[in-house]
Amino acid sequence: MIRKLLLFAIAALATLALAASAEVAMKKPAPPPATVTGELVDTGCYLEKGARGEAHVGCATKCISGGMPMGVLTADGKLYLVTMNHDNPDPYNKLKEMAGKTVSVTGVVSTRSGMQGIDVTDVKLAAATPAK
Repeated sequence: MIRKLLLFAIAALATLALAASAEVAMKKPAPPPATVTGELVDTGCYLEKGARGEAHVGCATKCISGGMPMGVLTADGKLYLVTMNHDNPDPYNKLKEMAGKTVSVTGVVSTRSGMQGIDVTDVKLAAATPAK
C-alpha cells in the first residue's frame, strides 16, 4: 500500500513539474525596449478634434490630470498610447506634467488590434520636432 502511495506521489509531482516547465517554455522573451519621440498629447482631444500643440497645453494638462489617457504623437503622424509600467509607475507619472512638450519615451512597444502602445520605463524632454 505504501509503495502504491509513493508511486502515485512521484507521478503527481512529475506531472506538475512537466506542466510548469511547459508553461515556462511557452512564454516568449520580452521584446527589447524602444524609444519613441514626439509630442505628448491627451488622446481624447487629439482623437476627437486633432487638438495639440502649444495652444492646447492648458486643456491637455487638465484632461491628463483628470485621467484622460496620454499618447505620443511622432513626427510621422503615428500615435502611441502610453501605458504605465506596473513595476515602476514613476516615469508615467512624470509624463503627466509634460503635456504639449516633445518627449522621448522608452519602453516596450506593443501592437494589438491595430493600436500601438508603449509601456513607459523612462522619459525625458527631447528637442522639438513638429508632428504632422
